[in-house]
Amino acid sequence: MPHEWLYSASGLLVGFLVGVTGVGGGSLMTPLLILFFGTKPQSAVGTDLLYAAITKIVGTALNRRLGMVQWRIVFLQMLGSLPTGLVCLLFLHHAGPSEATSHVIKLVLAIALLIIAPLIVLKPWLGRLAADRPPLSSRVEIGLTVLLGAVLGALVTLTSVGAGAIGMAALTALYPRLNTRILVATDIAHAVPLALLAGGGHWLEGAVDTTVLIALLLGSIPGIFLGTLFADRLSDGVQRWVLGILLFVIGVRMV
Repeated sequence: MPHEWLYSASGLLVGFLVGVTGVGGGSLMTPLLILFFGTKPQSAVGTDLLYAAITKIVGTALNRRLGMVQWRIVFLQMLGSLPTGLVCLLFLHHAGPSEATSHVIKLVLAIALLIIAPLIVLKPWLGRLAADRPPLSSRVEIGLTVLLGAVLGALVTLTSVGAGAIGMAALTALYPRLNTRILVATDIAHAVPLALLAGGGHWLEGAVDTTVLIALLLGSIPGIFLGTLFADRLSDGVQRWVLGILLFVIGVRMV
């Protein structure tokens, strides 16, 4: 096992990038654990899920006090995400820690990253496109929100990524009249129960390294703080293009 300070340094780097760009850490942390540290995919996903749950509980508590969370949207997403998350956990349990399971996780992770990369780059255009469309009917809006939760439940449980970039892009398209701050807070709030369910399932399977988890948290917390302070120094366009290209390259490397 590499020195713990390397994990903390990685947590610092990922935390900094999360603070600067606002993109979920799973899109960066899970591939980093697999490609750089040689962590088994199941362990990388499980460790990152609990890492995400812990960090997002703090954010949700703050957003709740500020009244930023749309709990109706969170509940609708949970109707889809928790059942599909449970199904994926059952699949991983019956499949076991085999090479075939690792291959499936890496392939789904690569596809998710290749989807996330253009979503980040095209985010402003997608937002304008959604704002110009006619409002959806209540029934369609509810159905699509539950469907979004179902997709995120599968993605997050299998790869630990998707709740941030894909979730935010879809919520922006579904609810273009809600401001970004509220959508971010709502997306983070939904990620907490999903990450706890999925992370808890991986932990029961023995796929969480608590030593690595603690080391990552020690680095990422100050990293997020520093990144937040630095965020205004880079233009939004530069951030999106750099991160989009980085995630695309990582996605290709994961295939």
